[in-house]
Amino acid sequence: MTPVKAHNTPIRFIKGGVLHTLHDVPPDRTLLDVLREDLHHTGTKEGCGEGDCGACTVVVGHLQGGKLQTRAVNSCIKLAHSIDGMALWTVEDLAAPDGRLHPAQEALVQCHGSQCGFCTPGFVMSMAALCEQAGEKPITRECAQQALSGNLCRCTGYRPILDAACQMQLLPPMPLDSPALRQQLKALAKSVGVDKAADTAPAHSTDSTYLAPTTLPELLALRRAHPHAQLVAGCTDVGLWVTKQHRQFARVLDTTRVDELRQVDRYPHHIAIGAAVSLHDAFAALVKDRPQLQSFADRFAGLPVRNAGTLGGNVANGSPIGDSMPLLIALGSNIVLASTRGYREMPLESLYIAYRQTCMAADEVLAYIKVPRPQRGELARVYKISKRTEDDISAVCLALQLHIQRGLVTQASIGAGGVAATPARARASEAALRGQPWTEATVCAAMDTLRAEFSPISDMRASGDYRRQVLANLLWRFWLESQGQVATDIHRLDLELQA
Repeated sequence: MTPVKAHNTPIRFIKGGVLHTLHDVPPDRTLLDVLREDLHHTGTKEGCGEGDCGACTVVVGHLQGGKLQTRAVNSCIKLAHSIDGMALWTVEDLAAPDGRLHPAQEALVQCHGSQCGFCTPGFVMSMAALCEQAGEKPITRECAQQALSGNLCRCTGYRPILDAACQMQLLPPMPLDSPALRQQLKALAKSVGVDKAADTAPAHSTDSTYLAPTTLPELLALRRAHPHAQLVAGCTDVGLWVTKQHRQFARVLDTTRVDELRQVDRYPHHIAIGAAVSLHDAFAALVKDRPQLQSFADRFAGLPVRNAGTLGGNVANGSPIGDSMPLLIALGSNIVLASTRGYREMPLESLYIAYRQTCMAADEVLAYIKVPRPQRGELARVYKISKRTEDDISAVCLALQLHIQRGLVTQASIGAGGVAATPARARASEAALRGQPWTEATVCAAMDTLRAEFSPISDMRASGDYRRQVLANLLWRFWLESQGQVATDIHRLDLELQA
């Protein structure tokens, strides 16, 4: 195998209060490999190598509006160059110079939250991020469960770990943020030419092997110049190509620093989510309009994956088991593709032409996802069926949006995942509902249509027969819910729209 050409731009980041500068790092080298093999900071562990177990969790931080923003991420599937210009913390960086433990570490000791200890550094880092973000707000057990949703323990059990997460605020604080660190980050930004208005790192020269543009025109120009460069937008899937398939990339084009693509813009009839908006922030925007989506959002992978992954990356990836696409299809979302030739817009489901294949041209990138705002009479739900409640891939995902007026289904939109080669729209089932009374008889007839509409395969997650039956059962569940709690949601929405 031909080795990848070394990168010719250094990576500069602050770790443990010290500026680190790394040279000749290949564009596809992971942060975990740099930490363990290059810097010999082996406190961060290598477990699954795919962002599932959390043993590799670290905390990264950057300045936004002059304030330090921190988040826990999986270092095993994060490319090392993506932390250029940022701050980084691993488990070695938390204790005070005098040896006093960070509250997350001390709480785990006091609550007996560690047995074999292999997973402990990852738990500590997720807890440290939670402690930093919570500030003076009390950490509830629910908050702790969400923060640790991407960390797996195989021997201790979660009760003492959750106890520790809830109790660490009772200990003397040791914040990650400090005026000195912010000054260091500002100085680092100045030294690498960061755009002060956007608080993002600069683009590398066009002949670099890791390209990180900061503006949309620059991204489009680089995409035209390098159509075969590997696009990354969070790297939560491409990272697995590196760790599991051992792929090598001669050049990487990172979209996550493009300021225009990191925004969520709200309009009267829709919201426009930039393709580089993190999954965590994108779901927060969707939940703001439709609170009933919160439980689904919490089940999308673990928090470190949602912190690093992007909505645009999930959509452009085109996986038939990607959870965001059925929901976006059901909500009637459009996507905007961009190139130096201009823009084109289409329904999201039209993006996919075959298994993991899209209609994007070689010089195009996915720029925005446009999601309609809720309307009066809307009935919307999304269901995920998986073997684990959290941090698991769907066997089946079904999203439904109906508009009901005077007992009749006036509009129907259904998105399905895990049942075809691409994320799909259940058009036959929509037709079976549209114009019909919203009754049990109508739903039973539509269930038969939904069973017959797809021919899912059998694999390690579920059999084809199971998937077909579950699809129909989820429609029945939707009907049952509509007779109670969902009906009150419609009434609440009507009142909000009237106001």
